[in-house]
Amino acid sequence: MILIFFYVYNMSVPSDLSKTKRRVPQQERGERRVAEVLHAAAGVIAECGYEAATMTQIAERAGASIGALYQYFPNKEAIVRALRAHYGNEMEARWAVLDSTAEQLTVKQMADCIIDVMVQFMEDHPAYIPLLSAPMQFKRDEEARNRLRQRFADFFRKRNPNLSKDAAFRVANVTLQVVKGLNPLYADAKAKEQQELVREFKLVVAAYLDSRLKS
Repeated sequence: MILIFFYVYNMSVPSDLSKTKRRVPQQERGERRVAEVLHAAAGVIAECGYEAATMTQIAERAGASIGALYQYFPNKEAIVRALRAHYGNEMEARWAVLDSTAEQLTVKQMADCIIDVMVQFMEDHPAYIPLLSAPMQFKRDEEARNRLRQRFADFFRKRNPNLSKDAAFRVANVTLQVVKGLNPLYADAKAKEQQELVREFKLVVAAYLDSRLKS
């Protein structure tokens, strides 16, 4: 099994977020404070869920006054958008390792790697699944979405140069959609069932890629 310690779904902060933030930290201290707030928010949401989490709880967890919190984020939705964008960037960085290893991996190893990255990310970030179910409008930037899919398409073409660009992009779309399907099932399952789900999804991804990446 390939172990990846070093994100995919690149999600950018929507343009309207810049309008909702009341204060954009310019100095290192301010940026560090925002990072602390986001870390605190992730902890509260992981424990309580999105609906039950409050700005007061987040401020307390971050060791900040409620007034200071509102200087950076006017509401809980703005915090969630920022967290989703941050998670998206980290996920893409983790999956980026495939760029340099795709040609050396077998199809099974590639499938294992893709699923392992997703699972490790969920384990590292317990707030990830609750954030996905938050009832709010969050449209990922189309350019960012395509960039992620194109990244997958490119390393799929490294395995099978006979794939057209359109076909490789389609395979990337299907693969990522299958991987996304693991998230809610994994989040709701007990530890033993989680292991079984991971094995099943690896089989699905490996079988699909094996059929599509044959030269």
